[in-house]
Amino acid sequence: MPTNYDFQQVWQSCMMNNYGTPAIALTHGSGCTVWDTEGNEYLDLVAGIATSALGHAHPAIVDAVSNQVSTIAHTSNLYMHQPGLDLAQRLLELAHTDGRVFFSQDGATAIEAAYKLSRRHGWLADPTGGKQEIIAVVGGFHGRTMGALSITGNDAKRDPFAPLPGPVTFVPFGDAAALREAITSATAAVFVEPVLGEGGVYPTPEGYLPEARVFCDEFNALLVVDEVQSGMGRTGDWYASFAAGVTPDIVTLAKGLAGGLPLGACLAFGQTADLFKPGDHGSTFGGNPISCAAALAVIDSIEKEDLLVNAKVVGDHWADRFAAIAHPLMAESRGVGLWRALQLTEAKAAAVEAASRDAGYLVNAVKPDAIRLAPPLILSIDQADAFADALPTILDAAVAA
Repeated sequence: MPTNYDFQQVWQSCMMNNYGTPAIALTHGSGCTVWDTEGNEYLDLVAGIATSALGHAHPAIVDAVSNQVSTIAHTSNLYMHQPGLDLAQRLLELAHTDGRVFFSQDGATAIEAAYKLSRRHGWLADPTGGKQEIIAVVGGFHGRTMGALSITGNDAKRDPFAPLPGPVTFVPFGDAAALREAITSATAAVFVEPVLGEGGVYPTPEGYLPEARVFCDEFNALLVVDEVQSGMGRTGDWYASFAAGVTPDIVTLAKGLAGGLPLGACLAFGQTADLFKPGDHGSTFGGNPISCAAALAVIDSIEKEDLLVNAKVVGDHWADRFAAIAHPLMAESRGVGLWRALQLTEAKAAAVEAASRDAGYLVNAVKPDAIRLAPPLILSIDQADAFADALPTILDAAVAA
């Protein structure tokens, strides 16, 4: 069997360098556990970046995908298929709101659909072109495609690829007063995450989303809530926005939607649902029957296994365990559900990630001084405790590195 080093050599010979070279090559997984090519075992607390909602090799996904691929694997958007229609209906039912769904391949392409809906809204509201501004959030992340990148609030990610679509105005995260000052009749849409994901797992302050809804209504702007990471149970609710008492005009989904298979969704509600006309938008692979079948299995399993409750119970337990850790490298923990960040007192996140891996845990250095935890929603109390018990020793190793 090739070693991790062997995989690295092949990677460096043929892969673009946008990711750097990963430390290990994973071969298989079961539940919350994965193994690398050398047989090392890890508790997966990354889940493909909040994506493998049911963990690895979950029987429901295996059965759904196997059954679907044995009948029809792809139809394009020229023809209908049962899994896609069933999934669209289920996603709207979970929102308890009438609307329409566009399926894409991933989160960035779901955002692109939302961006185009915002442009269409702006043109219809002001045919002279005076309502095209997008307001987004400093520290927000919406994807790497050019439209999604233009509203990503990170200069280091945006600047190398300027000029980008616009106009875009960035406001401080969670600052309702700043949003109120920025929004005008020229604003077509406001894009916001309920919890900053790539920005370091910061939940919005209580009441912020309802205030954003009021401001958008006042100025006839769309409220677009990016739930690519927060949706599908990550926070302990199907949709963090609806749980906050807000009905957005658009919600975008991906990540955990299909439990590891490529699928994104753009849900539009009210009049926004009817903005697209035939020919306005499309996707060859979006809403693929296999991915839709997997997503239905994810939704069914979350319901049957009571995983929304599990996300809250295990997440709250983790928060208590982390709060009890007194270590000079540990500043605080934050987050919601099974979506947590460990804030460090120094820029040692890469060292903590490496020390965690050496100890048998996969975590993500989301920022130089922050660790992101986004495990499968099936994570148990015992597994959560195992990492919490190991964390002080991991932090010691990171300090010594």
